[in-house]
Amino acid sequence: MPLTAEPLGPAEFAALMAPLGPFGPAPRLAAGVSGGPHSLALALLAQDFAQARGGSVVGMVADHGLRSGSAAEAEWTIRTLRDAGVEAQLIALDLAGGAALQERARDARLAALLDCCAKQGRPWLLLGHHRMDQAETVLFRALRGSGGAGMAGMAALRPTASALLLRPLLGVPPARLEATLAARGIVPLRDPSNTDPRFTRVRLRQALGDPGGQGPAVAALAEAGAAFALRRAARRRALAECLTSAATLMPEGWVRLDAAALGEGALADEALAALLRLVAGAEHAPAAGAVRALRRRGGGTLGGVLWREGLLCREPSGCAAPVPAVPDRRWDRRWRLRGAPRPGLSIGALGVAASDLPRGRRRGLPALVLSGLPALWRDGRLEAVPPLTEPGCLVFDPAGGPLLG
Repeated sequence: MPLTAEPLGPAEFAALMAPLGPFGPAPRLAAGVSGGPHSLALALLAQDFAQARGGSVVGMVADHGLRSGSAAEAEWTIRTLRDAGVEAQLIALDLAGGAALQERARDARLAALLDCCAKQGRPWLLLGHHRMDQAETVLFRALRGSGGAGMAGMAALRPTASALLLRPLLGVPPARLEATLAARGIVPLRDPSNTDPRFTRVRLRQALGDPGGQGPAVAALAEAGAAFALRRAARRRALAECLTSAATLMPEGWVRLDAAALGEGALADEALAALLRLVAGAEHAPAAGAVRALRRRGGGTLGGVLWREGLLCREPSGCAAPVPAVPDRRWDRRWRLRGAPRPGLSIGALGVAASDLPRGRRRGLPALVLSGLPALWRDGRLEAVPPLTEPGCLVFDPAGGPLLG
């Protein structure tokens, strides 16, 4: 017999939010909403939470356009949110079909939501992942042979360059979120892909045989993820201490690195890998074996990063080709253009032109660092080096996210 589920109330939701704060007075929250029961319930609970503190929530509804009827579903979601007193915004995605569709759609949706958060000054983005999602994640990663960090599942709080990602419902069974909507008289949408057995996660969910997420197997998997998360948090604290003692990140996107303070062993390798990923602007660090070999050598190049004489910087010869200088354009996976530049400019590496800069304009930066900095060019002629002259024009915003992200 199915277990009876109780709605999630405002006080209980506030208790789930408390360890993810502080939020201060008048918090400006955003919530990703698909129209399904869990994200809809999240938006309504977040609205109660924010209003009680003098703040607000905007429900961000992304239409990926991959299914016929998705536009109508997005419009229904917008209307439902507004009828419930929640501000709502539609985000249209332009996503092509093809392989790894679910993963690409998820990544594109998250990127669009975070971009809206940054533009609207909303530093918290809430997502509706729940206990069943967490259990599926732990099981999925176990089947793929993930290590301890992967087995920790989804984090309840994760920093990004645009906003803090919050998942307050990871311990909540989905049946309780369904009950929350039912108590308010709302019938949600159902995404047919959530029952399509072509997808691995759907098959895992069906194998668990517990759609409400209230049974012992789902609870045990979620608890295992929480235990691994505690181990991951302890490891991250140790990593942060290692990075603090050994590395100084400079605003021009390079690092002063003290090899002696970095130390030896696995933690030193993990710290070096994080720095390499950051400086290269890569989404993933180089292979562990290659990082270990580089640390033991005490210098060299790896993953487009040069380590020499106590500094880590982008390898000048590995920088990306020039791209048109249009607002919000990313160059070399590391730098993002802000504002509206003059027409006809492109962004490219300063390169050998660094040697022609007067010493007074170099701000004491090493030659290797200068060569890999972004510059504005017009028809092959150097116009400006924004990191030296206009710090707010081009900002260091690596594609892989924050150092510990």
